[in-house]
Amino acid sequence: MGEIDGWPAVGTEIVVPRSEMRPGGSAGNTALALSGMGIAHRLVASVGNDGMGKWLAESFDAACSTWVTDDSDTTISVGIVHKGGDRVFFTAPGHLHHARLDDLLAQIPAAPSGSSFACISGGFLMPSLVEGTSELLRLLKRQGWQTAIDPGWPPEGWTAANMARSFEWLSLVDYALLNAEEVKGLAEDDDLDAAIIKLSARLGGGQTLVIKKGPDGAAAVRDGMLLSAKAPPVKVIDTVGAGDTFNAAFLAALSREEGGQAALEHGVRAASLAISTFPRKYSA
Repeated sequence: MGEIDGWPAVGTEIVVPRSEMRPGGSAGNTALALSGMGIAHRLVASVGNDGMGKWLAESFDAACSTWVTDDSDTTISVGIVHKGGDRVFFTAPGHLHHARLDDLLAQIPAAPSGSSFACISGGFLMPSLVEGTSELLRLLKRQGWQTAIDPGWPPEGWTAANMARSFEWLSLVDYALLNAEEVKGLAEDDDLDAAIIKLSARLGGGQTLVIKKGPDGAAAVRDGMLLSAKAPPVKVIDTVGAGDTFNAAFLAALSREEGGQAALEHGVRAASLAISTFPRKYSA
């Protein structure tokens, strides 16, 4: 819902010019973008056993989705969009707090032939997944996948425990997909350039740190080499799911072995198109 220009006073009511009810979630947004671009994929996710869960599951391509049904309400997020496109989320716990790691592990297939990528998204909202992400990453590796992670912003903030978990995940993945604020928070440095240097120093050979910078495009660091892609100027409608859409186009380009620079450019273009179209488009 939005747009708003500053928060209203407590106890008042305002009318916003636009609202849209759409399927989402971090991994869900990526799957929707892949479907919109006509790219084969597999979404593995959970839903609650209520009417909202039925609606959510039916909103995705059935041929590309594997659902685990939890005995709970389906999680709902309300995104409040501010003028300029930035947003804040209000999320109820719902099924995400009931999602079980073992259910997810049981659905992981061996990687298909060719260059195949598995992306873990939004794990900080799922307590069981937070505790088991390292195990999941190791299983994906054994199954032949190249791995990527976009954990999102932890609701509790960058506590010592969350930072320790994140650094362990970074040591295990091929691609760390973070936005600029997450990079600064995890590196404990408000200077983005300095934060990128700190985090990239933790990577081993062949690992890539990707930094999603919103209107400034995106960058990637791999083996000491910096790549960057500028974002085209667009009129922003809302930025919800922009990073998830970037992930879809970026990893899809890598799966076609187009190289890091081309992948960055694909990701930035897809995200820019998504945030500036209504209904959303992912491919020109």
